[in-house]
Amino acid sequence: MSRFVRASKYRHVFGQQGKKEYGFDNVKVTNSAWDTNVISASNRYVSLNWNSSGGGAFAILPLPSPFAPLPTGFPSKLPDLLPLARSHTAPVLDTDWSPFNDSVVASAGEDGKVLIWKVESSVFDGWGSDGWEPQDLDPVARIDVSPRRVGHALFHPTANNVLATSTGDHVVKLWDLANPESPKSVLGGHGDAIQSLTFNPWGNVLVTTCRDRKIRMFDPRAGNDPVRVGEGHGGIKGARVVWMGDKDRIATTGFSKMSDRQAAIWETGGLSNVKTLTIDQTSGVLMPFWTDNNILFLAGKGDGNIRYYEYENDNLFPLAEYKSSEPQRGMCFLPRRGLSVSDCEIARALKVAANSIEAIAFIVPRKSDSFQSDIYPPAPSAEPALSAAEFFSGKTAPPKLVSLDDGSIFAAAANPISVPSPAPASAPTPTRTSTAPTPAPAAPAAPIIVVREEPAPAPTPVRAEPVRASSDDANAALKEENARLAAELRDARAQIRNLELQVETVRANARKAAALLDS
Repeated sequence: MSRFVRASKYRHVFGQQGKKEYGFDNVKVTNSAWDTNVISASNRYVSLNWNSSGGGAFAILPLPSPFAPLPTGFPSKLPDLLPLARSHTAPVLDTDWSPFNDSVVASAGEDGKVLIWKVESSVFDGWGSDGWEPQDLDPVARIDVSPRRVGHALFHPTANNVLATSTGDHVVKLWDLANPESPKSVLGGHGDAIQSLTFNPWGNVLVTTCRDRKIRMFDPRAGNDPVRVGEGHGGIKGARVVWMGDKDRIATTGFSKMSDRQAAIWETGGLSNVKTLTIDQTSGVLMPFWTDNNILFLAGKGDGNIRYYEYENDNLFPLAEYKSSEPQRGMCFLPRRGLSVSDCEIARALKVAANSIEAIAFIVPRKSDSFQSDIYPPAPSAEPALSAAEFFSGKTAPPKLVSLDDGSIFAAAANPISVPSPAPASAPTPTRTSTAPTPAPAAPAAPIIVVREEPAPAPTPVRAEPVRASSDDANAALKEENARLAAELRDARAQIRNLELQVETVRANARKAAALLDS
């Protein structure tokens, strides 16, 4: 056994549950069998899929805190009748809050609709007082997404009013909420039900997990087919995916063929497995949550505990567990810009138990009262970097971040996350355009590379005046070479995508032939 202990500033992170009266009691959680987190949160409100009769509904409640009681006059024990967000004709399956407006939430239902809601603070006036009558909320927009269910709704991380939805006919549709008559993009290729989806922080890559045990990676604006398909967990039950911040890694949870619960890390260039952890053999689906402190939280449905691991050098090092006797039915995490930095809170979970909602703060114990900059990297801000029209026209912009110390807002470093090659090739000329050799037609498994084209950098200025003309010639030559290489890479990417589609078609035909022979 090693005598040395790995150094980590998060070694002693602990979970602190708020007082019972700081949360909500007498909640009626949906009994739908569809696998989602059940709850979602902004920095002002929480939404909870509600068990109601006469169609689908969800509740909108003020955000509970583990450090303070609920707003003045608001009851901890909810009344039996309370205002609900109705209008779905079938159970609500998922909700998601806009990252740029804490009062806007989208709901997805089994009726094939997505509804957009805007919450006014006056909706909570007079709760529980004498003569008070609940008034249900009305949606501000309605989208007919599919004749079948809409299983997930997910807002875009950098573009305002862009929403992704997964449907029962196994496609992901992207919408401009300002013009919701038809989807702006439809992403297909799934062989079964879509189990989860996530964007990277820049929003130019979307990843899905599917019941056919495959992980698919899409460029939402480049076409309808995935740019990369990889094998996921061996079991078909409950696979989830989350992007690991600004890294070219994704984390998934799922089950092995022997029904072991697993957590895995995958590199995004070829979707090859980097690390797989076997957690246990419990049947509850694991919900993964990532924070920019390089910590991966795992909460299992039906479990009372929350595990958390620190990511370092493609390894997951266990830190500790938050333990509770109350099993969780669902969970979400608060956006990081809403954390209490004075309490050294690095993450906050909102846990849904059998009939309650409680807030759990994960705290780094520190004695100093000053701002702890080493545990608070900048958080995603409430300002969008793009409009929906700019995004769908092909523009990409870095996400806007906010300092948790002084509240200043700035753009992230100009280094968009793409789908890199596992072994990127070096460019023959000193340009910044990512390059790779043109693949041979017989190599269908060659890595896909999403190219980010940038203007070639200006050459270093020379001091001698007589050589300025030759410097301009060299600059022009570099630009021409850069444009030629970028064109070659676009052609290579198209060839690889066509080859992958051919391979998938051959495999599908082989499976059909095998099924016919077996029958």
